[in-house]
Amino acid sequence: MTDRTPSRDRWAADIARLDAPASPARKAPLSAERIIDAAFGIVEAEGYEALTMRRVAVLLGTGPASLYAHVRSKAELDDLLIGRLCAEVPLPTPSVDQWRAQFLAVCAGLRDQYLRYPGISAAAFTAAPQSLETMRISEGLLAILLAAGVAPLDAAWTIDAAFLYVSAYSLEVALRTRAEERDGEPSRDRGELAERLRMLPAERFPNTVAHADELTSGRGHERFDFTLNLLLDGLRRP
Repeated sequence: MTDRTPSRDRWAADIARLDAPASPARKAPLSAERIIDAAFGIVEAEGYEALTMRRVAVLLGTGPASLYAHVRSKAELDDLLIGRLCAEVPLPTPSVDQWRAQFLAVCAGLRDQYLRYPGISAAAFTAAPQSLETMRISEGLLAILLAAGVAPLDAAWTIDAAFLYVSAYSLEVALRTRAEERDGEPSRDRGELAERLRMLPAERFPNTVAHADELTSGRGHERFDFTLNLLLDGLRRP
């Protein structure tokens, strides 16, 4: 019969291994993905205005210099953040018949991604996009407009205007929401705002007083849709 009893030396080694203090958990290696994840966590909890490379470094338990080996600057981090959000926006196959609805759907999808993180759309204003995912959205919108017969120059400038509007609209919503949370006061409803406008001196503000309801109208994203439709209405098509 084979002797299955462990040798004395092996037994001693096993006991020593069990008695040895547990080694501290190894820290996950730093990477661009971890930096982006940490940045999103900061924005979600504190708003985009709180995001700095130093703040990310503290959250990851390292120094700012360590981050620059993976993300070269705050501007590049901003671009990577926007790129990841853009990656979540689906792009349709361009359709001549559905081009307007497709364009609006892509813009609405980008808006909704921005609104997930308070003020994140401010990152879209910092530099020209370098991320391939961000360029993917531009390429998709360009394909939609070109399929509809829009001239390339008109299409390019329309996309630029749409990006600016989506970013600004999302930033305004985020800033207003953050202010309400900070002050602990809900925003005034539209009826209250209209009433305040009607209280203005009519001799100085005759049109504002007369059209207070129109000036304060709109629910949800109605004004967002209106503005983008107005932009598309100005396009020349064959």
